[in-house]
Amino acid sequence: MSTIERLETGQRMSQAVIHNGTVFLAGQVGAPGESVTAQTEAILKGIEKLLAEAGSDPTRILQATIWLADMDDFAEMNAVWDAWVPEGHAPTRACGESKLATPDFKVEIIVVAAQE
Repeated sequence: MSTIERLETGQRMSQAVIHNGTVFLAGQVGAPGESVTAQTEAILKGIEKLLAEAGSDPTRILQATIWLADMDDFAEMNAVWDAWVPEGHAPTRACGESKLATPDFKVEIIVVAAQE
């Protein structure tokens, strides 16, 4: 039986789960009420931190799912995302519109990555 490692585990969820060399991150959000740019920047910093804890990094991201509260914010979020993704390492990606946990959240990002 293969092992499952959980990072930053609480009652409801873990922020990261590692299984068979694959890192699954929970949906990451920024500070409520901040701009789309500020939330996206904070989310990506949080993703970098969790991936590092899991033995991975942004060049190892396999898939990203991005939820926006309003698709009108697509270009603003993409400006931050495009500057952050390491050149030549763009993952598969989907982006859609959804109501998030509270109206103060404008962006949520979920990633799956390979360990190093």
